[in-house]
Amino acid sequence: MTKRRKRLTLNDFQKKMAKFKEYLNQVKAFVFDVDGVLADEQVVVLTDGKLGRLLNAKDGYAMREALKAGYPIGIITGASNPLLRQRFLVTGVHDLYFKSKDKLEDIHHFMNKHGLKPEEVLFMGDDIPDIAALKAVGVPVAPANAAPEVKALALYISDKDGGKGCVRDILEQVLKAQGKWPAG
Repeated sequence: MTKRRKRLTLNDFQKKMAKFKEYLNQVKAFVFDVDGVLADEQVVVLTDGKLGRLLNAKDGYAMREALKAGYPIGIITGASNPLLRQRFLVTGVHDLYFKSKDKLEDIHHFMNKHGLKPEEVLFMGDDIPDIAALKAVGVPVAPANAAPEVKALALYISDKDGGKGCVRDILEQVLKAQGKWPAG
């Protein structure tokens, strides 16, 4: 017998969004997964056998703006690609948890390192390995194409898919709410 998933009603969605908007001003740090969040769900096998990922340039821009505004940003991923690591270092992100075996442990390390309370941290994840970390923070969010189990935990679900601007979406919303988004 298959278990039926509860569908999110419009009223439930509106309640979640109202709760999300309340939390925007308390966010002091961001943590992101890579595959399915900063990169789309596809992995490219390169000629040398390494795995490549496509990252969104607008996500990178928004991350640099958040860093300039003083927000710590962490990346937690099971990936270990040195080129991926270099890309984040060039962007200015130095809290890199590559080859992560336990995202919950890593997010706790990030919070302790920066003296953050869980309610001050926003984490964006998209799949089952992200659930423990999503439950550990005050502002769990997800891309549009996240797994249903992740969407059920998220205070906000971006209208953008992973690797397609969902990180820019959330960073821009928080920075605008706190008056730190650059005026154009």
